Amino acid sequence: MRKLTLSILLAFSLSLSLFPQGKSSINYKQLDEYFSKMINEWDLPGMSIGIVKDGKLVFTGNYGVMELGGNKKPDKNTLYAIASNSKAFTAAMIGILVQEGKLDWNDKVKKYIPDFSLFNDPWISNEVTIRDLLCHRVGLGTFSGDVIWYKSNFKSSELYKLAANLPQENSFRAGYGYSNHMYIVAGEIIKIVTGKSWSENIKERFFDPLGMNRSITTTKDLDKKGNFATPHGRIDEKNFVTGWEDWSEIAAMGGIISSVEDVAKWMIFIMNNGINNNDTILRPSTINNMWTPHISFTVDHTKPNDLGRHFSGYGLGWSVGDYFGNFMVGHTGGYDGMISAVTLIPDKKLGVVVLTNGQKSPIMAVTYYTFDRFLNTQNKDWSDFYLKRYENRNKNDNRIENIKKNRILGTNPSLDLKSYSGNYYSDIYGIIKVQIVNNQLIIEFEHSPRLSATLKHWHYDVWEIIWDEKHAWFDFGTVKFLSDNNMKITGLEFEVPNDDIFFEELKPYKIK
Repeated sequence: MRKLTLSILLAFSLSLSLFPQGKSSINYKQLDEYFSKMINEWDLPGMSIGIVKDGKLVFTGNYGVMELGGNKKPDKNTLYAIASNSKAFTAAMIGILVQEGKLDWNDKVKKYIPDFSLFNDPWISNEVTIRDLLCHRVGLGTFSGDVIWYKSNFKSSELYKLAANLPQENSFRAGYGYSNHMYIVAGEIIKIVTGKSWSENIKERFFDPLGMNRSITTTKDLDKKGNFATPHGRIDEKNFVTGWEDWSEIAAMGGIISSVEDVAKWMIFIMNNGINNNDTILRPSTINNMWTPHISFTVDHTKPNDLGRHFSGYGLGWSVGDYFGNFMVGHTGGYDGMISAVTLIPDKKLGVVVLTNGQKSPIMAVTYYTFDRFLNTQNKDWSDFYLKRYENRNKNDNRIENIKKNRILGTNPSLDLKSYSGNYYSDIYGIIKVQIVNNQLIIEFEHSPRLSATLKHWHYDVWEIIWDEKHAWFDFGTVKFLSDNNMKITGLEFEVPNDDIFFEELKPYKIK
């Protein structure tokens, strides 16, 4: 997700794995001590870390607890959602199909999904390629459309059709907009071409050959596997236990649930140029396509930067750049109550995976501190650096504060409650229903029952949204009832300040 919201002193456990690799100057005890402090500094429930070097998992550190209020400690086999780190698997699966001649990176999406449409623009809809889907350059804004699939019961085959009505933010292929929605489309193409689901393909092509025996793509298998962490949301700077969300229907954009040990096998494989036990699963051309910048981001070359970075961009399922002159690829993942990162320095056969079960998470602090120890680049307190950045960002985010400050007390609704009730239709979603229950307005989302809420009068024709359950990515919000010149209610306008799920995109209008 766009801003990965970055843990009370908790007992921690350490699982340290060292494999013989000759002489090493790395002080693993120092690493462990640094990481263990983060649980307290970041108020993070739990965290598991793995470091890969020269084809081996040389360190695992496990800290905190699997669930607040409990005493179970995570270990290298504990399962966490890795969310958007799954996108690298999706791109690699597409790469395998390219290798087999079943499709091409530059194939038009309409070749496989004839009714695919974007922005209701026939030209753009016809020109979008598989490559465009995977590098986030179709013209959507970052996270646009996530409000459609979030906690919904839509099938993936229904979701891509709704994309036709999403707003265009950038010119086609002229801007970057990180799109979960387009990876769902990529997953549909994989299913159409192979006749198997995305999950079946990933298991057959990657999990089984690499021995990723604990990795799954649905929460339905959690109890079967056992040893899984609990996600934790965060409201008012306090952690709370939240439930697992089943992303199996949208797994191509972020559905993998895995462990440090299993992700390490993936990192070793990908840094071994796609070769597993002398079997070339991914060809060099496939890896080069994934690790070539398709979208470039501006880097300020006029002054030093924290990463010693010279270039930055996005490839296919991977972010690409450099770390003090060392080529670096990676990705992060944001799931309800779990944040993760997988980052590689391929030329040094060095990789770090960080899995956490909280939303205030030091994933990149762990990563860059580790790189500094192995690469002798600098001696920076990355935890302190990122923690201050997190606190400053929170301090300067006054969106909710401003809404509350501008509330006008003592006002009344313009109309009686019955006038606000009814069905409202969103072109990108469907029906949103407002009803009167026990003399109160409630709101229900047709395809997302768990987004139901009670509406509490705020001021004039604006109502506060009191969600029936806590949500990880948002909390406070309001909805305004729109009216015409004759005071007939015409629609709804949402304001739910957050950086990931944009209710403002819904724009529902009242229907009979």
